[in-house]
Amino acid sequence: MEVFRPTISNPDKFQIGKAMWLQKIDLKDPLVAANILSSRPYFAFLDSAMHQDKLGRYSYIAVDPFARLTVCGDQAYWNSVPEKGDPLELLQRHLAQFAFDEKIERRFPFQGGCIGYVGYDYGRCLEVINGYPETEDKAADINFCFYDVVLAFDHMTGESYLCSSGYPETQPDKKESRAKARLAQFSDWLSMPSKQASLDEKPNRLSLNWQSNFTKEHYCQAIETVREYIRKGDIYQANIAQSFSAELPDDFQPWPFYRQLRRINPATFGAYLAFGDQVIASASPERFVLLQDNQIETRPIKGTARRSPDLEKDRAAAEELLHSEKDRAENIMIVDLLRNDLSHVSTADSVEVTDLCRLESYAGVHHLVSVVTGKLRPENSSVDLLKACFPGGSITGAPKIRAMEIIAEIEQLARGVYCGSIGYIDFGGNLDFNIAIRTVTLSKNKAVFQVGGGITLLSDPEAEYVETLTKAAKIFESFGTSVSEMA
Repeated sequence: MEVFRPTISNPDKFQIGKAMWLQKIDLKDPLVAANILSSRPYFAFLDSAMHQDKLGRYSYIAVDPFARLTVCGDQAYWNSVPEKGDPLELLQRHLAQFAFDEKIERRFPFQGGCIGYVGYDYGRCLEVINGYPETEDKAADINFCFYDVVLAFDHMTGESYLCSSGYPETQPDKKESRAKARLAQFSDWLSMPSKQASLDEKPNRLSLNWQSNFTKEHYCQAIETVREYIRKGDIYQANIAQSFSAELPDDFQPWPFYRQLRRINPATFGAYLAFGDQVIASASPERFVLLQDNQIETRPIKGTARRSPDLEKDRAAAEELLHSEKDRAENIMIVDLLRNDLSHVSTADSVEVTDLCRLESYAGVHHLVSVVTGKLRPENSSVDLLKACFPGGSITGAPKIRAMEIIAEIEQLARGVYCGSIGYIDFGGNLDFNIAIRTVTLSKNKAVFQVGGGITLLSDPEAEYVETLTKAAKIFESFGTSVSEMA
């Protein structure tokens, strides 16, 4: 057994302002720390397993929160006690209780706050969506844990720190005492012997009986239904997904599965949340929205091409995607929708498109990605930004509300976490969320994930069906299943 014991510095040397205590950890690979802490209560891992350019610079690990906010429908619970009021306003109120000193010096965008998700189905509470299907599992629509200690990794510098805020204490002496005690506690945990996870692990082959809510024929019919709505002028585009589910064996372990998923399909905006009986494993390539120092960025993905092991064929697929009239039109429509969403909370004339239909390549697919930016108005908060844009336009279609109604009519299933967003809101107001695609929900001995695509008038039904299987391939592989078995 290989044992890891990190080198840990004196916390007094790294006090920042009056609101934060840091300890440097001699550890570059977050997977090692995650492997040690994964069995701790409410383990959360925001995992930038893929680093490219400025994306994927940071990863964060947190456990043992001091508070939780969960929301089912329009009912919120703070530490399991019901609360009255708009759930997202309650989220903002609780974040404000623990706001950082404005003078705090930052080493990381996230140094304490809440980590969790907003499920796609919460969109029905933000807008009137006719014909919305009822959820069967009654899982939380919103689930956030509030963490006073975060283990933060900077993949650019190779540095990692324990960040301790001392919350929920707010009186200075008690806060400092708790912050230092928690640093000592986490240091002890990290110093415990642990077998390091191997990046060369081979996936276990599980004999799972995967079921979809669509046959190929029915999915193609659904595409034709969307195209007919487009012809009638109801919408320009809608995102239609098929849902795969399978019963899991009693000895299935979610954490080793996620390690396989991140090895097979490393992602810029990956996440693993173990919140009680529910585990979320995400290998998302897509940022929903970033807020850092009042600067907003959203990065919609629209346009997908399957990668080839043959270099020339792979280049040809990328070039074809770059020049695809259908995929570019799909992307530009969503860019326009997001420009409108951002304008509701951005200062005048600050919203702009800084990248349009650029090519990004991942383990199994090429994507077209655009970037829209803005500046948050002084009177608006990070939660206001989340409300203005949720759910992300890239996974609804345009116009958003009518597209969501058509999605509900055709899919006839609640989406859960899928196409919602996973991420953090910092006690200082920063925010970063993904679009929860390539995301598996594991609960009650069952695995569920969805894959879909944007449908336009130019869509070919069979090609759209094949695209869903292309997006599902790496998830199936992580379970030890070949996508060819599902075709």
